[in-house]
Amino acid sequence: MPRWRIRGYPALRPHATVEGMEPHHPATADGPSAPEHPAAHPKAPAPCGRWARFAPGLAACAVAAAAALSVAPFLTGVSPLLLAILLGVAGRNLLGVPASWAAGVQVSAKKLLRTGIVLLGLQLSLSEILGLGAGTLLVAVASVGITFAATLWTGRLLGIEPSQRLLIASGFSICGAAAVAATESATEAEEKDVVTAIGLVVLFGTLMIPLVPFLGTTLGMPQEALGLWIGASTHEVAQVVAAGGAVGSAALAVAVAVKLARVLMLAPVIAGIGWHRRRTQAEAGAGKRPPIIPLFVLGFIVAMLLRTAGFLPTQFLDAATWLQTALLTAAMFALGLGVHLRGLATVGGKPVVLALVSTLVILAVSLGGTLLFPPAS
Repeated sequence: MPRWRIRGYPALRPHATVEGMEPHHPATADGPSAPEHPAAHPKAPAPCGRWARFAPGLAACAVAAAAALSVAPFLTGVSPLLLAILLGVAGRNLLGVPASWAAGVQVSAKKLLRTGIVLLGLQLSLSEILGLGAGTLLVAVASVGITFAATLWTGRLLGIEPSQRLLIASGFSICGAAAVAATESATEAEEKDVVTAIGLVVLFGTLMIPLVPFLGTTLGMPQEALGLWIGASTHEVAQVVAAGGAVGSAALAVAVAVKLARVLMLAPVIAGIGWHRRRTQAEAGAGKRPPIIPLFVLGFIVAMLLRTAGFLPTQFLDAATWLQTALLTAAMFALGLGVHLRGLATVGGKPVVLALVSTLVILAVSLGGTLLFPPAS
């Protein structure tokens, strides 16, 4: 994620002097004070001036998000999030990033991202997910848990830094780029690690769009069972929709429901990461410790409970879904602007190996679970 510092206004010095003049002294009981020099008290910036510095970067992210949202529907299996981050990478490396964008891009990469994740909770209804049945839920939970743990363990063997291991593990086991971004917010990982993890999720998830339906058809799996395998293994929601739709409507319905069950795991996983960081920093004697559950994760849970309550109108949920996608798309463009391709060249092949292992693990675990607990036809 970009590490731009938003510079504030310099502190005023009430006793500033001007060459050839005595410093100003406040009034005393003996008499009035000397006239003040105008330069000693400059005008405070107007509120609109403070906010204006965010406008260029936010406007750039909004334009890029609009472009990605407009083009993505014409590209099968490609989400606007992917297009936005590619636009950001291209802009950074081909055109450069104006300094005036820094403040707005930082807001997009942090605040808009977390707001989008909160709204993601409105897509999840606990009653609908519980309606999948115990066997299907067990497949979803096992796919996330085993893949997450295996990715962390393999990454440690490969000598990959803990933050990058966490990013890849969450992205490949839960819900792709959104999970990577949520994990970054809980770990403060470097932007090169974030974009590497997102790029790997996109690459391997895209390869799974034709692969999983082909393998399932070769194995003679019914549509519902194949939908379960697709939903429990494929990384991005858009990739799940593309793969499930290629099989049939029955497979698509199961695949999307199972994928949303995996998205539900985002809250406990991020909370677990926060708890671990808090305990680690306490043992190291660090000063300020991170919260056990980040505020945006609490918002995610509240949004999910509101959706489960069932009183939110359909029009509101549709608008929230669109807004959530738009916010995450703008945030992905901001993340892409932080990627310098020359810097990525130093990453090496270890993250690619870890991504391959993670993909094979989730394919194997979800297939085994599907064969053990096939959904009712």
